[in-house]
Amino acid sequence: MIFLELLGFLLVILVAAEIFVNALEHLGERLKISEGVTGSLFAAVGTAMPETLVPLLAIFATTGNAATNEEIGVGAILGAPLMLSTLSLCLMSVAVLKRRGLQGHLSPERTGLKRDLDFFLMAFLLAFVAMFIPHGEGWVRGALAFAMVLIYFVYVMMTLRASAKLVEDGHATEASSPMLLTRLGLPQNLLFIMVQLALGLALLVAGAKGFIHGVEEAAPIIGISALLLSLLIIPIATELPEKVNSILWIRKRKDTLAFGNITGAMVFQGTLLPAIGISLTPWVPQKEVLLGVLITLAAAFWLRWAALSGGLRVWHLFVNGALYVTYLTAVLL
Repeated sequence: MIFLELLGFLLVILVAAEIFVNALEHLGERLKISEGVTGSLFAAVGTAMPETLVPLLAIFATTGNAATNEEIGVGAILGAPLMLSTLSLCLMSVAVLKRRGLQGHLSPERTGLKRDLDFFLMAFLLAFVAMFIPHGEGWVRGALAFAMVLIYFVYVMMTLRASAKLVEDGHATEASSPMLLTRLGLPQNLLFIMVQLALGLALLVAGAKGFIHGVEEAAPIIGISALLLSLLIIPIATELPEKVNSILWIRKRKDTLAFGNITGAMVFQGTLLPAIGISLTPWVPQKEVLLGVLITLAAAFWLRWAALSGGLRVWHLFVNGALYVTYLTAVLL
């Protein structure tokens, strides 16, 4: 029964992702912004916001075991970038393997991809360093957390500033199909674009919540710690379903949007949430946490190197998937 429930909510997520993607393309086209802004800011932050509540609710929870809540918070904060930089990217390659082949090219706009990865790596390295700062040095931790918030602010400013030039160079957001609500006879204006966007996001949240409930039902059968559960299960349940957007985009050869949706979410999830974790949780280098951070950094560095050294190919992202399998093997066996 639990597996039928999971399947049903997964279908809701797939439909919601199509509605959301369709509306977002029309919004980006209407606002005359680049695919980089649409993917890295609008799509990434829009779909990541619901998942952001999971670690925040865990950290600020006033009921239950405080230590367990902190473990769940830390695991959810660090598990999202881990999953995004490894499994999510690999699934995009799987989605286009038949059409493009192992040697097939992936062609996201390079400057935007490099900017996303540079800012992510900068912030996540600070999160890594913060694990080794003693709790008595609270001002140092506070300074690192502030720096990470500042990094995201600068990132948003630079991404918006680059938009106009990218539009001139032919990277404007273009809708690939008519807006879904217009097929019902409704006008295609900004109001109804926002209505469809809200509808898609609401369905995504509902589907993700249902999926989480199903995972929670199945979790006791697995028999792993709260920290490991939050590192592995929560990101898959909350983040991965909504990254269906990237799979839809890359199958339509909208590679910039597909990658931006993931790398933009990596910047968002790798700056603001770790800043909260550094300030409000123990944030210490436990085995599962430390290995997860190192695997995430390796995956991001690999993606950056591959993208800037002759161009991305489909097989490159299978390395990211292999890194995720390596992590699973290390922590579960």
